[in-house]
Formats: sequence, structure tokens, C-alpha cells
Amino acid sequence: MTTLENYTLGRWAAGAADPHELLDASTGEVIALANTEGFDFAEILAYGRRVGNPALRKMTFHERGRMLKALAFHLQEKKEIFYELSYRSGATRADSWIDIEGGIGNLFANASLRRKFPDKPFYVEGEPVGLSKGGTFMAQHLLVPREGVAVHINAYNFPIWGMLEKIAVNLLAGMPAVVKPAVPSAYLTEAVVREIIASGILPEGALQLVVGSGQGILDHVTYQDVVTFTGSAATGAKLRAHPRIISEAVPFTLEADSLNAAVLGPDAVPGTPEFDLFIKEVRKEMTAKCGQKCTAIRRAIVPKNLLEDVQIALGKALAQTTIGHPQAEGVRMGALAGRAQAERLREQVRQLAKNTPIVYGDLENVEILGKERGADAAKGAFISPIVLRNDQPFKHLDSHELEAFGPVVTLMPYHDLGEAVQLANLGKGSLVCSLATNDPRTAQEFVLGAATHHGRILVINTDMAKESTGHGSPLPQLVHGGPGRAGGGQEMGGIRGVEHFMQRVALQGSPSMITAITEVYQPKAKQIEKDKHPFQHYFEELEIGQTYTTHKHTVTDADISSFAQVSGDNFYAHVDDTSLEGTLFTGRVAHGYYILSKAAGMFVDPRKGPVLLNYGLDECRFTKPVYPGTTIGVTLTVKEKTGQEKRDETDVAKGIVRWYVEVTDQTGDTVAVATILTMVKKKNQE
Repeated sequence: MTTLENYTLGRWAAGAADPHELLDASTGEVIALANTEGFDFAEILAYGRRVGNPALRKMTFHERGRMLKALAFHLQEKKEIFYELSYRSGATRADSWIDIEGGIGNLFANASLRRKFPDKPFYVEGEPVGLSKGGTFMAQHLLVPREGVAVHINAYNFPIWGMLEKIAVNLLAGMPAVVKPAVPSAYLTEAVVREIIASGILPEGALQLVVGSGQGILDHVTYQDVVTFTGSAATGAKLRAHPRIISEAVPFTLEADSLNAAVLGPDAVPGTPEFDLFIKEVRKEMTAKCGQKCTAIRRAIVPKNLLEDVQIALGKALAQTTIGHPQAEGVRMGALAGRAQAERLREQVRQLAKNTPIVYGDLENVEILGKERGADAAKGAFISPIVLRNDQPFKHLDSHELEAFGPVVTLMPYHDLGEAVQLANLGKGSLVCSLATNDPRTAQEFVLGAATHHGRILVINTDMAKESTGHGSPLPQLVHGGPGRAGGGQEMGGIRGVEHFMQRVALQGSPSMITAITEVYQPKAKQIEKDKHPFQHYFEELEIGQTYTTHKHTVTDADISSFAQVSGDNFYAHVDDTSLEGTLFTGRVAHGYYILSKAAGMFVDPRKGPVLLNYGLDECRFTKPVYPGTTIGVTLTVKEKTGQEKRDETDVAKGIVRWYVEVTDQTGDTVAVATILTMVKKKNQE
């Protein structure tokens, strides 16, 4: 038995007295003690703001991303330590994989997300907004890291993933975190934090850990902080109503356990791949992590004429589930996190069973394997998978209101797809819903009807089955959250998740001033001219706003004909001036891509220099027709610069330069604009 320690104020220390006992979920053995008595939460939060926040804020997105990548590799090397501990929580190797490697995967995913951001400490969001006719007054939205800390209050079911999926996002955004895991499985969170701190990868103050009671921590949050909570809807509602959260308008994200549904489409009859996939998905979500997932399927909604078929098929699938000590050979489902969770679950099932009888499983008795390892049906937290049946789901509403958090599902029938939508939505807001169908019309009708009540909808069919991550797997690239009962949060979600930990400000001013602040060139801003072509400058030498003006060229009929012949683009407007009646054009018009190609020929410096290659085109607009006789000119301006990381020591140090290209005619009107990208060598190759 060990005494867990808190990591706060830059040091490890145990609580003073009255510790909580943490038990092995399979044997009932006391394995650790946890306490936070005597800890000053006001000082812990202040330390994060004072020490961790400035260190992270001054780092760029790319530096923070590389930090996450290094941390992910470090934890990957230590993962077997976590697997050994995870067995004590009742989780099998497969269950632990979700928690451990799923969490590490979140670090990797968010590390890669850095490429969606500039190599700067801040983020310029969206397109510029013109606010005046003359173009001298404009606006741009800017996001900067908040000056507080992220306080994460996590649930017991995912002690590793729950922490890593959250801190990955706030660290990338530039905010430190204080993590408060649920006590029953806090020993796993502590083990991971020990490795994180020992690695020295994070700056001091970037991560603090509270392993015991967090009572009073919200008394000290400010409007610069962010609070996230994962757990029951009832507890989340209480925390959201905390006076400090309200008075300081603290951003609060709630991810609550919800009554997620799986719907069997009318076309998914026995014998179809979709029917088999539905049964497999329901079984998996009941037994993975012993059903202790906020995204697990709680309601299986099936066509009335298929209810018996589903009940029989699901029963056969569940009968193959062997239960016991997670390290015992042949065990496919371990235990709940602890006896308290098991007793609470039994009481919830008893409540549900008053009107919806149990049709599979035994609430009181369960056969277990692994007694030689100490597994004890009396002292451990084992329970059989339970299937209930609600034949009147619009009358007996407990199925849509009371969640039994474990390996429990309720079957219920629907008459038509409209009823299926209504039943799914009776959950009053869910994290996820899945639909098994191979009919696109069924899928569209259901999705459009159920989307308002769900954070994520998975459509299951044979086309995606081999590569699908499944109903219960939130992905860091996507929004994780849901409306109503699910809490109204949107954790993760790629850039959206990062933005949650940043302050958005609408920046107004002149184009030149906005350019100077954001380091992104805005049209009509002051331009910089130098004595040599910009393609002869190394990446470091190029300045935002540096501009090159080309010679002029008068477009001819021959130009248009030649381009049509070379490109194969013989669209009538370019080659047949007798077919223009009723069109927008008054004569034969030059190809837009000819204008772009000609512009490139005019601004490119043919000499060998630091420009390595053309990297692509971000955006392009053709704003005015160009007819034979029109004289065009081009201005090429450095819009933005983003350094690239060297893949290895032999790689060339380089960066991507975004150029604002504006093509004008002899009247000064803009005929085309584009943003092109080039890869430019750095002068410093270290």
C-alpha cells in the first residue's frame, strides 16, 4: 500500500490527515491512500497563473506542439507501468488500452494539430472584415491564451485518458492546468503525472495534481481561468451553479454521462451486415470498461418487428463474455471501479426493472474467473451484463431519464423512423448516437431529426466497418460533448477545442496597424520595397508587407487561343464569341487560370535562389473579366511566414511563405487575387 502525493507549487507532498482508501476493484484490497488536507487551493491556482502561465504563453503553437509530441513519446515508453496499475481498477488489457494509449494518442493528435496554427504565441482567426468603403478601416479576430489556469475535475472511469485528452488541448493553447482526478482511481493519474514531471518536458507550473478531495478549489477561480468537469449531470449542475463560477463568469465545460442510444435501421434485418454490426457494437459498448464509459450505449432502439431477433442475438453475444480478474486467462470483462460503484449500479437497475424487466443477466450473482489471483465476488466489484426490455418506451420514461452506469442496456421498439428519432431525443441531450443502416435516405432523415439532441452521430454500415473507431470512441479531431443532459460542452474538436482556452478579441484599426499587430499582411496596408527581387531573399530576410511590382502585359487574342490549346479548356466564353448572347460577357474573355499563370510568369524570378518550390494555392478569386486589349500588372506581397521543422539532420531548414498576389488592369481595378505558397530556404541551416 502506498500514500499518494499531490504535485503542487513545484513539489510532491502528501495530505495531512484522514486519508481516503483506494481499493483494488477485483480483490477489495486497499492499495493506496489519498488526501489533500492542509493544501491551499488559492495558492495552488495562483502558482499556476504566476509561474506556469507566462512560460506557456511566450511559447509558440509549434513549440507547444513539439512539447506535446515529446511528452507522448516519453509516456509511450513508460506505458507498461501504467498497464500494471490499471489492472487494479478492474480494467482488462483491452480496456486499459483505451485509457492509456487512447490518452497518449490525444497528445500525438494535438501535437500534430500545431501545423494548423502559425509559429506564433497567438492565432489570427478567420478572414479580415472590411469596415469602410475606402478600405482604411478594418477588423480582424485574434485569439490569445487566457492568463489563468485550466481546472480539470475528472471522472473515475478514465483516470489517464480523461487527464491527457484535456491537458493536451489547454497546453497547446498556452494555459497551465490543475488536474483533480476522481479519488477511486487517482493512483493511475498520479503515476502518469510522476512520469510527466520526471521527464522535465513541461515548464514548471504547467501541470499540478490534486489526488484527494478538491473541496473548495472552485472558491478561488477567476474569469481568466477555465473549468472543465466530467461526471454525473447532477454533480455537474451543482458545480456550474457555484457562486464563483457565476460571479466571475468563468468558462465552464460540462461533459456529463448521458443516455446514449444505438438505433437499428428498418433495413438492417437479420442476415444483413448492418444487423450483425449493430449487435457487435451494443455488446462491445456494454462490456468495454465494464460499461463505465460516458459514451456507452444505454438504449438500443429497434424496429418492433425485430425486437425478439435483437434480444436473442444480443443474448447469444453476451453469453460469450467471460467475467473475472482482468489478468486471468480468458477474461473479457473485468470489474467496475469499486464496490461503491457496483452498489449504486444495482440500485439503479432495480429502479429501472420496476417497469422494464431484466431479460438477460443476473443482478445478484455472477460467475467469475481468476480466484487464484484473489478475485472475490463478495469483495470485488463484479457484475453480470444486464439487458432490460421496455415495450412501452413512450410510457415508461425511466429508460430515458435514469442512467445505470455499467454494463446495462435497455431494448425498446419503434414503429417508424419518426418514432426512432423521438425515442433517441427523449434522452434530452446525449454525447453520441449511432444508427445501423445501409439506406442513405434513412440515414439522412434520422440524422436531420436527431442532430439537435446529440453531439456526435455515427452511421454504421458495411462500407466503414473495418476502419471505424466505433460508437464509444471520441476523437480529438472532433467535438466531444453534447447538448442538454450531456452538459452542453464541446471538448476537443481540433482547433475548436484549443480556442476554448483562449480569449477572442475583435481587433479594429487601419490595415497597416492590423498587419503590424497580427504579422499577417492586410490589403491596403503599407508596403515595403527592396532593391532586389523577393525570391532572392532567404526566409529570415523576408518581411511582412515586402512587395514587388511587375512589368505590364497586354492580353491578346493569341494569348487566349494559345492557352485554350495548351490547357484543353475550350469553354465557349474563351473560344466562341458568337455564343455570348445572354451571358455576363461582352466579348471573348481570357481564362481565369491564364491570368493566374501569366501573373506567376510576371512575378517569378527565374534565377536560382532561396525559393525551393511552389507549395500550393490557398485561395483564388477572379473578380473582373479580362478581354483582349486589357493591360495587366501584378503586385506580389509577403502575407505571412511559417517556419517548418527539420525532419532530420540532413533536411534543409526552410519555411512556408504565403504571398498575396493582386492582378490589376490599366484602370487600377483588381481582376484577380490569390494567395500562393512557396517553400523558402533559411539562411541559418542549424
